[in-house]
Amino acid sequence: MDEKTIVVKKLSRIYKVHLKKEGVKASLKALLHREYKYIDAVKKINFTINQGELVGFIGPNGAGKTTTLKMLGGLLYPSDGSIEVLGFTPFDRKEEYLKKISLVLGQKNQLWWDLPVIETLNLQKELYEIPDEDFKQSLNELCTMLEIKDVLHQQVRQLSLGQRMKCELAAALIYKPKVLFLDEPTIGLDIFMQKKVREFIKQYNERYKATVILTSHYMDDVKAICQRIIMIDHGMIIFDGKLQDLIMLNANYKILVPIFNSPVNIKELKTIGKIIEFDYPKAIITVPREEVSQRAAELLKKFDIDDLDINEPELEDVINTFYEIKKHEHT
Repeated sequence: MDEKTIVVKKLSRIYKVHLKKEGVKASLKALLHREYKYIDAVKKINFTINQGELVGFIGPNGAGKTTTLKMLGGLLYPSDGSIEVLGFTPFDRKEEYLKKISLVLGQKNQLWWDLPVIETLNLQKELYEIPDEDFKQSLNELCTMLEIKDVLHQQVRQLSLGQRMKCELAAALIYKPKVLFLDEPTIGLDIFMQKKVREFIKQYNERYKATVILTSHYMDDVKAICQRIIMIDHGMIIFDGKLQDLIMLNANYKILVPIFNSPVNIKELKTIGKIIEFDYPKAIITVPREEVSQRAAELLKKFDIDDLDINEPELEDVINTFYEIKKHEHT
């Protein structure tokens, strides 16, 4: 039986926001009588995550992703509902709990800007009371997995963005937390460095059976790392399940990408499927998922083909389609 690491029940977070009107008169009036509005950032959400799961937590800007992560990490109090992580209530901020979790915010730094990276890691050692041998072992493993040994003694300000992000991960994981809350861990990184960080997260999960919740606007992150996704919109969960199930439910087509050796009759090509793009010698054609083998065989038979790829739809397209469906359901 899977061990439940995170249990969230009817979790809500409401923000009280001061309404500020334009003009001097309105500003003076606001000194005597302030007006407020209330924003439901998170609305009675429920989910359970088992030990060792890699879960993508996705949604548009303002959907409630970071607010939820901050509540799970104990940085924000919920307005209502309950959270249990590793048997702890996060906002109690118990020392024992904080030693078992890590919250990595892609745009926030915990490294000391003017000090060498190793100094921050040594500080983490003291803060988290890591025994000498355990620290050495963790440091060696992280240096190998993240390829940061050569930059340990450099000032943080001298590092590239990619090097700094990897060192941020090292500082967050040096004490081997069992739960990782990762908010946009690849933001601002180039494609090569994004791939490196994804590979590391998967490695860490496999080695330590850590539970990982990842938020990202880069769908390649989600696709590469997560088997399960939780989608949130306007503070409410609209999907919780396997990524592959979402694709199957909302993309009833596959994409054929042929490269032709000789000129093509467009009318004849249209009999294969819907032409999304055609720039000789390459075409992009969508065909019904259940007919992909038949249509591919027909394509190879009718045309002089140099190469043929059969691809799944882009995850961004699948998710956008799903959001549109949900939007129409509520209108």
